[in-house]
Amino acid sequence: MKSNALLSLLSDREIHSGESLAHKLGVSRTAVWKHIRKAIADGTDIRTIRGQGYQLVSALDLLDRDIILGQLNASVRERIQLTVLDEVDSTNAEVARLLTSAPLPVVLSDCQTSGRGRRGRNWASPKDQNLYLSLGLSIKGGFSALDGLSLALGVAVANAIEQVGGGEVGLKWPNDLFAQGQKFGGILVEIQGELQEGCVQVIAGIGINVHMTQAEDVDQPWTSLDKRWPDQAWVRNQLAAGMITQILAAVTEFEAGGFRQFRERWQRRDIFSGLPLVTRDGELKGVGGGIDETGNYLLKTAEGEIPVRAGDISLRVSE
Repeated sequence: MKSNALLSLLSDREIHSGESLAHKLGVSRTAVWKHIRKAIADGTDIRTIRGQGYQLVSALDLLDRDIILGQLNASVRERIQLTVLDEVDSTNAEVARLLTSAPLPVVLSDCQTSGRGRRGRNWASPKDQNLYLSLGLSIKGGFSALDGLSLALGVAVANAIEQVGGGEVGLKWPNDLFAQGQKFGGILVEIQGELQEGCVQVIAGIGINVHMTQAEDVDQPWTSLDKRWPDQAWVRNQLAAGMITQILAAVTEFEAGGFRQFRERWQRRDIFSGLPLVTRDGELKGVGGGIDETGNYLLKTAEGEIPVRAGDISLRVSE
């Protein structure tokens, strides 16, 4: 029994007896009880009423494959193979497993047990709260054609969030999404395999904090869409559909003209612009000067502009 099936029955916030839930789901009352306990342990607020049954107290925002597909236009639906999971080790890893059998796999999951960010860092992935989305993309051209791809995807994701109802989204080079100085999302792009038939296979993973209110393992200032824009009703299915649409459109544009046509759009969102910066190793210092046509970040120093590559180094605001 999938936990989402049980939660869907409880989503009307009425009281449901264990017997009626078991009958509708085709399982034993003991199985229902075990799944109720697991849902509570995962953070879902369910009240147990002695002699009556169970009642959902907190609001739910369940992922639903059919709803997401229904919000995509026909041309996008025909291009992708969409998988929605209750749990997975990593949506990027699941896309890697599907690449050989699906032309354009797209994977979402309610939670990740081994979610990861840039440089192998752990990515906080609590259940039912955020958006964990990965796509398997084939980009025409050699490996050099990928320069700036993660930045172009950042523009696409920011557009999707703003179209749903968020305010201005900032981008932190090379792959983070920010709002008022706090991180709420990130993008991880991984090359998969060798160059084949003039295309490079890439896995693009996007993590967005949507409803998250606690994150004990996160060691930097963070926020979520709910926390930053509380007046907007954030619905994960709607966000997912918007991001898939924007990302595929951005990839088509990227293949046709490379990163340079995204450059100005990215720089308008640059949270580093004009700030004193230092590399993580402390060897370079300068003022944020935006990005060049291939996506390298430019540090303005006394010796001139110095390009910094995303694969080599990280930047932070100097004290």
